[in-house]
Amino acid sequence: MISGAQGSASSALGQLQMQQAQRNAEQAEQKARALQAQARTAQTEADRAQENASRLQGSSSQASNDAASARRNLSSMEAFGSINASLSDLSSQIAAALVPPETPAPSAGFINSEGQATGTLINVTA
Repeated sequence: MISGAQGSASSALGQLQMQQAQRNAEQAEQKARALQAQARTAQTEADRAQENASRLQGSSSQASNDAASARRNLSSMEAFGSINASLSDLSSQIAAALVPPETPAPSAGFINSEGQATGTLINVTA
């Protein structure tokens, strides 16, 4: 009977070892599934970050182009302002050159109602 008891004990020990091995395997599978889920989440976040980086790169390029265009516009406006000031100065010089010199008013004459000098004043008391 001892060998029968040993056989039963050995069989029970084998079953316990099998159950423990099965639990270990199930825990390992659960851990693997959890890690796979974490990996999928990390990959999704990495994909989103990559898309965001691409969008930011495009926005950065557009902003650089806008800045260059603004600099060109500023340069053009400064040149236009300088040309405009030069033309205004030239226009003033031309206007000044086209004004006829003032003629002195006649010293001995009459001014008619239209502001024109007429006749000559003669002193008759001599």
